[in-house]
Amino acid sequence: MRRRLLSALAGLFIMIAPPALGDTGTPPGAPGVNPGYPPADKQGFGTARPAGSPVWFTLGRGGLTETFHPDLSTPAARRLDFVVTDGETFVQRVSDVPVRTDQDRLSYRRIARGRGWTATITYITDPARPSVMVSFELRSHRPLHSYVLHEPTLSAKGADDQGKSVGDALVATDGSAASALLAQPPFSATSSGYLGTSDGWTDLSRHRALTSRYPQAGPGNLGQTGQLTVDGVRDRNVVVVLGYGENEQSAIATARASAQQRFHDVRRAYVQGWEEYLRGLKTPASAQRAVYDSSLLVLAASEDKHNRGAFIASPSEPWAFGTNPELSPTPGPYHLVWPRDLYQVATALIAAGDRDAANRAVDHLIGVQQPDGHFPQNNTVSGRPYWTSIQLDESALPIVLAWHLDRRDEKTISMVRRAADFIVGYEQDGFSAPWSQQERWENQSGYSPGTIAATIAGLVCAADMIERSGDAATAQRYRSIADDWAARVESWTVTSNGPHSAQPYYLRLTKDGRPNEGTAYNPGDNYPGTVDQRTQVDPSFLELVRLGVKSPQDATIRNTVAVVDRVLGEITPTGQFWHRFTNDGYGERADGGPWDIGGERTYGRLWPIFAGERGEYELLAGKPHTAKSRLRAIAATANDGMMLPEQVWDHQAPPGERPGTPTTSATPLVWTHAQYIRLAWSIDAGKPVEQPAVVADRYLNSGGTGG
Repeated sequence: MRRRLLSALAGLFIMIAPPALGDTGTPPGAPGVNPGYPPADKQGFGTARPAGSPVWFTLGRGGLTETFHPDLSTPAARRLDFVVTDGETFVQRVSDVPVRTDQDRLSYRRIARGRGWTATITYITDPARPSVMVSFELRSHRPLHSYVLHEPTLSAKGADDQGKSVGDALVATDGSAASALLAQPPFSATSSGYLGTSDGWTDLSRHRALTSRYPQAGPGNLGQTGQLTVDGVRDRNVVVVLGYGENEQSAIATARASAQQRFHDVRRAYVQGWEEYLRGLKTPASAQRAVYDSSLLVLAASEDKHNRGAFIASPSEPWAFGTNPELSPTPGPYHLVWPRDLYQVATALIAAGDRDAANRAVDHLIGVQQPDGHFPQNNTVSGRPYWTSIQLDESALPIVLAWHLDRRDEKTISMVRRAADFIVGYEQDGFSAPWSQQERWENQSGYSPGTIAATIAGLVCAADMIERSGDAATAQRYRSIADDWAARVESWTVTSNGPHSAQPYYLRLTKDGRPNEGTAYNPGDNYPGTVDQRTQVDPSFLELVRLGVKSPQDATIRNTVAVVDRVLGEITPTGQFWHRFTNDGYGERADGGPWDIGGERTYGRLWPIFAGERGEYELLAGKPHTAKSRLRAIAATANDGMMLPEQVWDHQAPPGERPGTPTTSATPLVWTHAQYIRLAWSIDAGKPVEQPAVVADRYLNSGGTGG
């Protein structure tokens, strides 16, 4: 009885509105500036395990950045930040001061230190509902003032949001979704204005106090502000809740239901949910436990909760994808599902023991397969295609994944047959498969050894599955085509007169299947001129070895390893890493500024995933100790929040940056986390767990003839 009474009193307490503040009129500056999305180098990514909590958050270098609701393809906020001021001499956001981050099962505790104050901030989501919950503790030697800032972008857009104060809550709506921000104890003042003119941060940065308290604003790009009761001396603790719903009433109800819970109890349930997930899986002996566990949780958190099996590439928007509305008018492409990345995730989950999730990934792929049999270049978590170029490896790898899972159901066999038929029948621009409209890095057409390796593996796996379903004739047709491509891959992609070696080596790709011709093309991503295709190399040729088409002892493979190390490899304080390909421009400018399409020249940096792929190759080459060093190198790129990046700085890093540390690229990149998991299990197994035995048996164990 006493517990129910206290709960009822707590609910009554938070329903009490703050004192009337007075209407200060209509805020100026509509519709407000669109600042784009925050930088992509996240220090954290979190969500509760249960599907009943369809909300996710990211943490930037300072405060909370994007939230996602109701799915992982839909950002719902740009940022949620805290402000501390003495009202006279300084005003500081948490995102502007040094912050240390600790992670515990995707719960994050951050310690921020400003001018005479220390804030301890803990971030979780409510496992029972779509609410982000933040515990804010402020300590100082004298009373200060504190505020919370919120920038909504409901339904992935900010320009159409309406905001207002409803009692003690700050509500935002856009006609199809809503958010409600409140605090326990309640806000002492609230305001909704337009970013850059009448929002709370503009007011606070100018006056060190909230001088304008606008009751409503919109439609436009909004900044909402709540004044907190904590002063760092007498009152030190507050819980801020950001709840979501389909409309104003449901969002407020969600936020209030979360606020009625003790934060400690909710956090315990949040952590226990992920602990239970990890207890059901295996742990490799070779991995660093903290990095491994974090990687598994990042993979699991990257699966959408309404669209099971849909794992996004990254909960971030690097560079121009987050700031250039012409390039990216709606959020993407990292908030999307890519068949290639999904294959990486699913094979890692298979290795870790989560076959159910990998099977859900296959089910998602079956659902998005196009009528002609190919898979979209990428799609939203709900299955809508986003970019539409044809990449043959993205049609082949789903077949290999289904083979790994030994799927024999009718829907899967149909998917495999349709995908294989698309691959063997593909023609475009006067070329036929295995020529692809785009290769692995998505900005060039041609014959790519990496893509050809995937198509060979896909056809051999398809043949095995189709034959077991009773169709031996079609199976033999797939095998014959795969054998032909395996025999011809060098004639399409190996040069014997290129500038990097007197011995033959694999190229990134050839535009025309004539590797000894100096065919010129522009590699894209702001490169200022054209290149001779014989000068362009790429670590992706190792797909031929990892997927079982070529021996690691093959002379051309070994020579290309040496060429790639000279041309693309760099040794950094954290380990050896590689560029994607010669003259790659997908990265920052020389001064560290962001990549944008068609702008100043930019430079692709080093990719940790290649350390993982090299490690898998080295296991096959009989170098397990070297493979272990690759695993350590990937782990060394993790930031404070245990997030692994897309890229790390090379030796041309701008001032203040250290080679081998994360750039401002997509972080976490789910592929990097998947590669870490898969290499760890491959080291334990003594060989790549991804390699389909049916392919290796055909091209290696049979003497390489395909017999």
